[in-house]
Amino acid sequence: MKIVKKILIVLVILIAIPLIVALFVPKDFDAKSEITIDKPKQEVFNYVKMLRNQDHFGVWQLSDPQMKKSEQGTDGQVGFKYSWDGKKVGKGSQTITRIVDGETIETSLDFGFGEPSKGYFKLKEISPNQTSVTWGITGKSPYPWNLMSLFMNMDKDFDQGLKNLKDVLK
Repeated sequence: MKIVKKILIVLVILIAIPLIVALFVPKDFDAKSEITIDKPKQEVFNYVKMLRNQDHFGVWQLSDPQMKKSEQGTDGQVGFKYSWDGKKVGKGSQTITRIVDGETIETSLDFGFGEPSKGYFKLKEISPNQTSVTWGITGKSPYPWNLMSLFMNMDKDFDQGLKNLKDVLK
């Protein structure tokens, strides 16, 4: 009986420690990356505003080619919704919420838990044939899922995705 009691105490402690740590981990998150692409800003913008084009450069889409996808609305316009369901990437959706032509695309990313996150592309002209592209996400992770931010680095995924985008647009 003493052994069972000790095992239960150890289990409670092992469960409690991450839950206590999560109380002190920020719930807000922000991940982004930036790259320069040797193309005119409007050409790059016209490509990235089409959410289904992320199938060709997005790290998550490329990692799960068997995922099921569905669409509602007109791609590249406010209100377009792109949904996915995959074994590796899980289930979620991305909806275009705001477009400033040639400058910004904002989306709502819903991963099925917590409040939706805000995804975005921001473009700046460096020269007539060079464009700075920033791709990122901001949001809140609900407790205790905020603990995962200690182990995840989405910046590297955005870095790779933008490198893929640059290759696609060559």
